Amino acid sequence: MIEVNLLPGGKKRTSKRSKVSLSLPDLKSIPLDPYILGAAAAVILALGVSVYWYLSISDRRAEVDIALAEALEDSANYADLIERQNALTARRDSVAQRVSIIQEIDAGRYVWAHVLDEVARALPEYTWLTQILQVSVGENLEFQIGGRAGNPFALTNFMNNLEQSPFIRNVRLINTENAVE
Repeated sequence: MIEVNLLPGGKKRTSKRSKVSLSLPDLKSIPLDPYILGAAAAVILALGVSVYWYLSISDRRAEVDIALAEALEDSANYADLIERQNALTARRDSVAQRVSIIQEIDAGRYVWAHVLDEVARALPEYTWLTQILQVSVGENLEFQIGGRAGNPFALTNFMNNLEQSPFIRNVRLINTENAVE
């Protein structure tokens, strides 16, 4: 509350309030107990470490947020590349499967041409073929040849010529019989 004295020459009233003065305590009057000083140092040190950790963690959090944003952007970019690569891999596998089917079909295509060519090359004079019969299918093609020979020497020459062929192996004679015509 403010008082204004409007009377000239009047005395100034003094307030009955007490004046409060603030001052720092005298350090000489504080007892220097080592436990109190240690506790105060520990509190100050803990506050300093807490402030340091808070500032360093906030800096690292900003760096991690930036790295996370970059990783999400890279993930979106690479997802498209991965999808394209998976589509190309599936297409390659499909083409490889088709090629293997074609190669499997084509593998036995010229076998009989070689066999017939070798049999014709090995056939001596006075020998006639009546049948060529396939016995087994697989890696080792087995077949039987039936026919007639004019003499036993022609049959022996035919078997020797077949054995010399690079395409025919393990030639065996199953049976022979004399025929009168």
